Amino acid sequence: MNKLLILLGVVILVLVGVLSSLFIVDEREKILVLRFGQIDQVREEPGLYFKFPIVDEVVRYDARILSLDTQAIEVTPSDDRRLVVDAFARYRIDDVRRFRQATGVGGEAAAARRLESILTTQTRAVLGSDGVTSNTILSSDRGNLMLRIRNGADLLADDLGLEVVDVRLKQTNLPTQNLESTFARMRAEREREAADEIARGEEAAQRVRAQADRTVVELVSEARRESEITRGEADAQRNSIFAEAFTQDPDFFDFYRSLAAYEKALQGRNSTMVITPDSEFFNYLDGTGLGARTSTSGVAAGQ
Repeated sequence: MNKLLILLGVVILVLVGVLSSLFIVDEREKILVLRFGQIDQVREEPGLYFKFPIVDEVVRYDARILSLDTQAIEVTPSDDRRLVVDAFARYRIDDVRRFRQATGVGGEAAAARRLESILTTQTRAVLGSDGVTSNTILSSDRGNLMLRIRNGADLLADDLGLEVVDVRLKQTNLPTQNLESTFARMRAEREREAADEIARGEEAAQRVRAQADRTVVELVSEARRESEITRGEADAQRNSIFAEAFTQDPDFFDFYRSLAAYEKALQGRNSTMVITPDSEFFNYLDGTGLGARTSTSGVAAGQ
């Protein structure tokens, strides 16, 4: 019985030893095997591997692409218009042996801190270089600027065993103390543009009104001219008709004109006129007008 227990204990110890000496490498990991704190093995291919139990230590690192958001920093482009920018980076552990040597037990956290410092330095250097203005940073050319930042950061991060895959500027803002003055300047520019538009509109309206007034004057003048011509032609035709009628019977024409004068002068029930009795105005009222002339003309014709 005792031998059986001893044998069982030995088997268990062997199993524990065997199991503790085996480790699995996942496809998302990179593995370092440390022996007494020194790098003994580097395992990057997925599979089952062996290590010495107790003596060897397995340290696992993420082999996937990692992300890092940097703190917002203030940069001064060549046009001295300060901007606040923040960025994010995509990176991965390229050389796990060099990564361990550079970061020690700090691992990925220590690497992220050092990489953020590198990105901040490169962002300041690129965005503050000659020829880079705030308009360049805000334009489509910022893609070239981000590529320059990535290349510079990747070169420095190589000492950490890291590869910087990509760098992007997330946002670009003005410092808080400059926002109000910038908004005031933008407001003034918009008000000036609005005033210019209003002035141009008023000028155009004045031209339209002047043209309309001119057209009205021309139309009225043309209408009056045509009406005067028509009226003159009508008066001429009327005078021609009167003249023709007068030549046909002058006495009747005088009588007609006298009746028209009576009609205009003797209006209403109480018409008062101050005139001498022998005035020619009463020729057709005292019997010496058309009737007397007709009788005289008849007597003369009879003789």
